[in-house]
Amino acid sequence: MPEPADFRDLPLAQLLGEKTAKALTRAFGFDTAGGLLGHYPRRYAERGELSALDALPLDESVTIVAEVVRVNNRPMNGRKGSLLEVILTDGTGRLSLTFFNQAWRSRDLRPGARGIFAGKVTEFRGTRQLTHPDYELFDEEAEVSDELAAKWASTPIPIYPATSTVASWQIARSIGVLLDVLPPLADPVPDSVRADQRLLTLREALLGVHRPEVHDEWRAARETLRFHEAFLVQTALLRDRARAKSAASVPRTPAALRSAFDAALPYSLTPDQTLVGAEIDHDMAQAHPMNRLVQGEVGSGKTLVAVRAMLTAIEDGGQAALIAPTEVLASQHLRSIAATLGPLAEGLNLTLLVGSLPAAEKKRANLAIASGTARFVIGTHALLSQSVQFNDLALVVIDEQHRFGVEQRDTLRQKGASPHTLVLTATPIPRTVAMTVFGDLDISTIRTMPVGRAPIESHVVPLADKPGWWPRVWSRLGEELAQGRQGFVVCSAIDATTDDSEAELLDDDSVTAPRHSVTETLPIARAELTGRRVEPLHGRMSGDEKDATMRAFAAGEIDVLVATTVIEVGVDVPNASTMVVLDADRFGVSQLHQLRGRVGRGGTPGLALFVTTAVEGTLARERVEAVASTLDGFELAQKDLELRREGDVLGERQSGGRSGLVLLRVATDGPTIEAARAAAEPIVTDDPSLSTHPALREAVDRRLSQREREFLGKA
Repeated sequence: MPEPADFRDLPLAQLLGEKTAKALTRAFGFDTAGGLLGHYPRRYAERGELSALDALPLDESVTIVAEVVRVNNRPMNGRKGSLLEVILTDGTGRLSLTFFNQAWRSRDLRPGARGIFAGKVTEFRGTRQLTHPDYELFDEEAEVSDELAAKWASTPIPIYPATSTVASWQIARSIGVLLDVLPPLADPVPDSVRADQRLLTLREALLGVHRPEVHDEWRAARETLRFHEAFLVQTALLRDRARAKSAASVPRTPAALRSAFDAALPYSLTPDQTLVGAEIDHDMAQAHPMNRLVQGEVGSGKTLVAVRAMLTAIEDGGQAALIAPTEVLASQHLRSIAATLGPLAEGLNLTLLVGSLPAAEKKRANLAIASGTARFVIGTHALLSQSVQFNDLALVVIDEQHRFGVEQRDTLRQKGASPHTLVLTATPIPRTVAMTVFGDLDISTIRTMPVGRAPIESHVVPLADKPGWWPRVWSRLGEELAQGRQGFVVCSAIDATTDDSEAELLDDDSVTAPRHSVTETLPIARAELTGRRVEPLHGRMSGDEKDATMRAFAAGEIDVLVATTVIEVGVDVPNASTMVVLDADRFGVSQLHQLRGRVGRGGTPGLALFVTTAVEGTLARERVEAVASTLDGFELAQKDLELRREGDVLGERQSGGRSGLVLLRVATDGPTIEAARAAAEPIVTDDPSLSTHPALREAVDRRLSQREREFLGKA
């Protein structure tokens, strides 16, 4: 077997031995030197530092730096053997270590000894303790000079993310073995970029982050490694963007059909709709496929822009497919697009394909799609089925992109020969996220809202502070109904045992109050809103039931829907004025903003009541208050980014797995991301295959797992 060309590709078993390598692979998934070297410390302690022991979280694995103050070995009551109890302190609190039948440890764990201790925090008789913890004591020389003692005491100690089976210092020891034999490494960042950004070499950065002598060393190393992450991600995105533009696609240009549609519109396009439409027309006229993301507020007119693009796609006999995340939304799209097209719809054979269609109707739809007679196709995940074949798929429109996984989006595109792709999102995307997640797409933004959209009043109903406000929620909804309007009451679950909220956020400080479910809230709503027609809507209902309910609601035959987030996107009932969201703290910022956008869609002012039991000062409450404070989705998107945990930013559905970001933080590292993209652009423009930058090419391939590379190519 040939030797790997790069040290980072060497198997850990070869460098550390089978036993250690297997433990690291089981704990973290690392099997090469590069994987382990990329496991950076989460913080740095000092030998002179004593951690705060009085606030250690129960039932969590912790790593602390502390000092032994008392040791006691005694027989166990009523049992054979002994119990060794070691008391640690930091001057503000104490922590007990307990060892069963291990009296010999008292030879090392003497009063005055300091070290790193790791284990799971439990409590016994009111005292926090670690049972059989792992530990490593500092090797304190009996006689050292003051200068050496000061240096020893201030040298940073890397504290690594650890598990119950592999402690921090065990990771440090393993990494130390690699550092001892670390050769010069091919640097993925070209010399000119490294000089311009004042970066360390890769080898210097790895030594600095894992084995710093002073704190400034690991800080400089992290800056270099953070830039490396941004640079590799941006290079990968730009390379895939260049590859996409090299594919051949059929140019599509607006003609008579689009002109007739535009002429028949009873209103004018907004300036942003006109601009974005021109960008789409330009892209579709090229001999390579369009890959464009259109972001805009709820109700900003993205669907109209998409319909115009679909008409362009079918001018020459092509087909256009729009995929929506729910059957409710797909059915509504069919009705609203048919109404928007007017007489033009008759010759286009608008076809709906959703999972709940009877077998005979599904077969007819499939035949129409395969033959090409279905020009306008609208559907849900049913469009992804292997049985669905298009005759000439010219344009794919993906509505509410965040509700689809990477593989699902790509599956639909594979049903055509490099079709043009238009992705729609009503969740505004902060610039740094757009650059990091959608960096291979061209991005358009619709900010201006169509004339006639009414303002929405938003209020937090804080039941933790004001429990007496609960009846007022129902009376306020009743006041709106009395004026002939309609409303929604949204719950995060269908019943007491199920959860229908895909975006539920459970923070450490969230209140664990019982959630409101549709089945439990429905009778309450009917009792509070006497004489009103109150009906449920949730994902467990059949497609026909959901569609019939939405039709009845749109026709004014139902006053209030008690629903799950199935109504989050696309539902358009102009007479609906009130949105009550129960357990609002269980939803994310963007999801609350989406829900609020379901009201105020006609000329009637909207009202949103966010009911929460989260207490003031918690992250959960802060999310709700942020949404209530502004209607600006772009401002909220940035706030959402700041509030969310970093691992949440890209998300499993978007990244197709791990985000791949270790040190880089899209919420705070905007300047680094922008600098990395500016540095990567001329390199990829001049050399799309990176053939003259082999170290960069290999680093991109090594840094990104196969699933991540697929994501970067498909998102």
